[in-house]
Amino acid sequence: MQGFPILSVMLAVPAVAAIACLFLRAEAARVVALAATLIDFALGIVLWSSFDIGGAQWQFVESAPIFGRFAWALGIDGFALMLIMLSVFLMPICIGASWKSVTERVPEYMAAFLFTEVLMIGTFAAQDLLLFYVFFEAGLIPMYLIIGIWGGANRIYASYKFFLYTLLGSVLMLVAMLYMSQAAGTTYIPTLMAYDFPAHVQTWLWLAFFASFAVKMPMWPVHTWLPDAHVQAPTAGSVILAGVLLKLGGYGFLRFSLPMFPEASSQLTWLILLLSAIAVVYTSLVALVQSDMKKLIAYSSVAHMAIVTIGLFAFNRQGIEGAMIVMLSHGLVSGALFLCVGVIYDRLHTREIARYGGLSINMPRYAVFFLLFTMASIGLPGTSGFVGEFLSLMGTYRVSTWAALVCTTGIILGAAYALYLYRRVAYGEIKSEEVRAMPDLTSRELWLLAPIAAVVLWMGVYPESFLAPMRQDVGRLLARIERATPPSDSNPTAGRPTALAAAAHAETHP
Repeated sequence: MQGFPILSVMLAVPAVAAIACLFLRAEAARVVALAATLIDFALGIVLWSSFDIGGAQWQFVESAPIFGRFAWALGIDGFALMLIMLSVFLMPICIGASWKSVTERVPEYMAAFLFTEVLMIGTFAAQDLLLFYVFFEAGLIPMYLIIGIWGGANRIYASYKFFLYTLLGSVLMLVAMLYMSQAAGTTYIPTLMAYDFPAHVQTWLWLAFFASFAVKMPMWPVHTWLPDAHVQAPTAGSVILAGVLLKLGGYGFLRFSLPMFPEASSQLTWLILLLSAIAVVYTSLVALVQSDMKKLIAYSSVAHMAIVTIGLFAFNRQGIEGAMIVMLSHGLVSGALFLCVGVIYDRLHTREIARYGGLSINMPRYAVFFLLFTMASIGLPGTSGFVGEFLSLMGTYRVSTWAALVCTTGIILGAAYALYLYRRVAYGEIKSEEVRAMPDLTSRELWLLAPIAAVVLWMGVYPESFLAPMRQDVGRLLARIERATPPSDSNPTAGRPTALAAAAHAETHP
């Protein structure tokens, strides 16, 4: 399987289908889009089953020169594998969620989603610096169109804000990439990950990449585009935006900032911890007072992605593995919550929380799924949310006790806004005849939510399935950044003589 260009095929299938959709009628475009995304999902399963855990770092490698240093270079490690699987898993669900709700310009809509899939997979699989940048930035275009054409009443404002925020940060990243390719004499990402840039240069390069990745995450205070984009985007647009596109920033930190600029990452860890701690508490408090369901979930996304950033910059295995699991879990859970909002929006055409109430009476199946995803968002043990948050916070505690304390407080606030939302929507008396007449989940909606629920429980009960492909890559990353590990305020051996500390380490690590 390693000799077969499976990554190029996974890019070609949705690309060809997207072009075909532009020449088809609405119904045929839906079928072609669904078929293409299911084929890519099947190829993703083959990719995962063929991935050699414990084998070479880079697998399914493809390379063909294009011009100069620019090359068509693809390949994946465990991190990229998991994020590609998240992308191909969510895409058929997005097409299914749009089956009836999108009725205008359907062929163009399906083509935009298929191109989004191409660019997401390409971003995670790219091994050439410039190729990564092309995929990374081109992903803006179809999402900009999805929000701007098929979005809500203020869609133009939201789409422009989304586009400008994310584009401006990436201009600095491009300048940094050009310098790096000139200094290292290559644009090959695996080579750059092992290249030692001078410490004084690392800081400027780190800040240039940070300008782009912080907006993509998004981190506080450059998060304000996200609630607007989510509120105005169609349901499937919100699913893919929260599910995958927000993960591009975390992937960037993991692929570029940490391994390429370890000294700068260590020196600026305080900045990451500070911004993340503020984000967790501030956005959780803002979520508590929201009256729009989509906006509430959008603010919760900012808080969850802050847990990712503190885990990534914990410089230890628990933090990095936890951050990856949070990314995967959040992609599933937030996508499912947006689907749950879309289900009732399709019936009542409002996202105002005050208009609902008592849905567990006439929509019991819906209430069960909504409760499961709410609990996973909170981090209930047995769900995917618990595993990631526990590991991430445990890793953070080893670096900074105050950051771990503040972020844990934010999780308590997260339980407050999530349960408050569920109580107002699912419990109480039915407030109007319109709500009383709302039917329960259709078979199509059931097929959209059930697979996500199954994976959320699978990840919560047996996370080893998702950690195993990444374990060696985490070890390689730690070996690369170990020399720059920042000082910790929770090290139990701090202040003890070096010999005693070494002896204590030897006792606990025979």
